[in-house]
Amino acid sequence: MTNKKEWVLNAFSGQTAEQVPVGFWHHFTTETEWTEGLNNPEIYQKNLAGHRQFLADVQPDFIKLMSDGFFDYPNEAFKAGLKDFKDLKEIKPLPTNHPWFSQQVQLIKEIKASFSEDIVTLYNIFAPATHLKWKLAKHVSQGDSLFADFLEEAPDVLKLVLDVIAQDLAKLVTKVIKEAEADGIYLSVQNIQDKRVSPNDYIELVKPSEYQVLEVANQAGGVNILHICGYEGATNDLEIYRDYPAQVFNWAVTSENISLSEGRRLFGGKTVLGGFNNTKEGLLYNGSKEEIQAAVKDLLNQAGRQGTLIGADCTVPSDIDSKRIWWVKEAAKAELN
Repeated sequence: MTNKKEWVLNAFSGQTAEQVPVGFWHHFTTETEWTEGLNNPEIYQKNLAGHRQFLADVQPDFIKLMSDGFFDYPNEAFKAGLKDFKDLKEIKPLPTNHPWFSQQVQLIKEIKASFSEDIVTLYNIFAPATHLKWKLAKHVSQGDSLFADFLEEAPDVLKLVLDVIAQDLAKLVTKVIKEAEADGIYLSVQNIQDKRVSPNDYIELVKPSEYQVLEVANQAGGVNILHICGYEGATNDLEIYRDYPAQVFNWAVTSENISLSEGRRLFGGKTVLGGFNNTKEGLLYNGSKEEIQAAVKDLLNQAGRQGTLIGADCTVPSDIDSKRIWWVKEAAKAELN
């Protein structure tokens, strides 16, 4: 029998694996702390300790490391009191030695040092457009309308800003894979939730920046997941992402109403991840052991076992009982027989 990392990587690449991998994750800090971790040892240590406890409790088949504390992109071009989008035309990339890079690399190294076994490790990376939305409004859902305003008022500057953020994320991704020795990234993308931004606008202005990050991750040797985020009910045109150069695709089956098997066809037969609603209203959070394990069986009967990873639409609630993840793992393993 191959080791865990080998059979999980086989599943990532669409090969026949010894069993179906299971991957769930959640945040280890509060929402207000997600953007406040740079040069903040308390938040850094809180995130580190949360990962260590999660690893001990769940013993995951593979893991997505949470970038809690580092959601804020610390470029001084977004100075307080920014009055005009056109003021961002002078934006420059961060220096390569910026602590935003080095502290995230160190976080990954410290988490990996606590592993009891070698497992596939992905690091959470938000798309350039998501970072921009946070800079414009400090919350993604509020930033969509400002992003649309930016597009209407200064599209050329918008494209420049996205490209600069992509350059910095490319630096981060390279360091994450080559220096911190993560196996790849989990790139979170999302349509702009404002009708003024059309699919064509997204393809022309946003897609190149996301594509760049994934291509750099591939060049660095990463095995990467594209997460098409349906957080808090956001919806996406999945067609936009069908040619993205990721190895695994994950989307909100619940809000998009597109099953794993349907999505696999859309994404050219590549490996798919998901199946469970991630919210407190979902079966994973509320269901009995029997209900959850029956759902795993149904999911695998519908999606098949090859090129399938069991997970959730998005991050699960932080207070979820780890035994619920174990129930899923037990059911996935039982389906071997």
